[in-house]
Amino acid sequence: MRLLALLAGALPLLTLISAAPESRPDPEAVAARRIDKLQRQYQTHILDTIKPRTTGCTTKTILRRKEWHDLSRRERLAYIAAVRCLAALPARTPRSAVPGVRSRYDDFVAAHLALTPLVHFSGRFLPFHRQYVHLYERALRAECGYRGAQPYWDWTRSWRDLRGAGVFSGAPWSMGSDGVSVAGREPTVVQLPGGLAIAIPPGTGGGCVERGPFREGRFEVHLGPVGLSPQGPEGGLGFNPRCLTRDLNLFFSGDGRPSNVSRLLDGCADVGCLNVQMDGAVGARGVHTSGHFSIGGVELDVFVSPSDPMFWLHHAQIDRVWSIWQGQDLEGRTNQLWGTETAANVPPSPNVTLETPIGFGVLAGPVPIGDIVSTVDKDLCYIYV
Repeated sequence: MRLLALLAGALPLLTLISAAPESRPDPEAVAARRIDKLQRQYQTHILDTIKPRTTGCTTKTILRRKEWHDLSRRERLAYIAAVRCLAALPARTPRSAVPGVRSRYDDFVAAHLALTPLVHFSGRFLPFHRQYVHLYERALRAECGYRGAQPYWDWTRSWRDLRGAGVFSGAPWSMGSDGVSVAGREPTVVQLPGGLAIAIPPGTGGGCVERGPFREGRFEVHLGPVGLSPQGPEGGLGFNPRCLTRDLNLFFSGDGRPSNVSRLLDGCADVGCLNVQMDGAVGARGVHTSGHFSIGGVELDVFVSPSDPMFWLHHAQIDRVWSIWQGQDLEGRTNQLWGTETAANVPPSPNVTLETPIGFGVLAGPVPIGDIVSTVDKDLCYIYV
């Protein structure tokens, strides 16, 4: 009886010891919950401060950008139809300036190609891409009848398994699939703005997108390459019709894990840190560059990376991270700037200011940075949900 009593008294301790390894929290799950908490905080701050504004952005008119996997099948198909519509409309860029343009979609690629040396690894990076995605969203709505907002791709949901993610499933309501598998490939050397270069190991695809609405025969890339060898005709500006390629790459997708994102949101006290860490200290392994490299194919070429419709979901996520970071202190962080006017400060240039203009080619007239640091002021009116 005494032995039974001793065993009974030790049982709670034994239970705790045996359960300890299983009850240890998953650090990525903890980080994901932290991001959710910060997003809710950001949403509250935006909606609380939107009330007295006179810009026309209200809780009723604000566009709500959703994560791709949170869209209904009907919403996804509507977005895909609008993208394909834009690719079927005539270009507005003069062929005398960019001979390879053939569609309204190409206008956006051409603008990014021309402006890349000014809007990457520079103080223009975050504000340029915020307005650039907004202009694309506006074109989908105004020119192609799309009624929704630009969706985003939250890498923290699919960093472990890109091929198993719904966004890359290849279903008609997905953003397409991986590319056809091409064996025996060497690393791809990618030329980045500012004279930088990086070698990218092969992923699981490499060829034309196999399935879905952007597969070979359903969607075509016209400009580039510029940052890959060999370059396309006329330095990448010429007409170079080809299929959309992808090369899903788990080597880089792991950089989109929740802990890396929460580290940005909690660890960066200023927007300079946010910029540098997003790119991994200029072109290394941050969530921005790794997002592109995890998709691969045309996404490896920074100049014409918008040729892949996944670009817009990826950059909406970049903008979401910046927005959530700003949302922790709207008064102190909205107008924060960092960096010079050129990529990696090559050639040397002044620091950006709120008055520094950003051009958008035929897409829109120049806009001062100060007009696009807030998502609910001036021409912008959206929130991430």
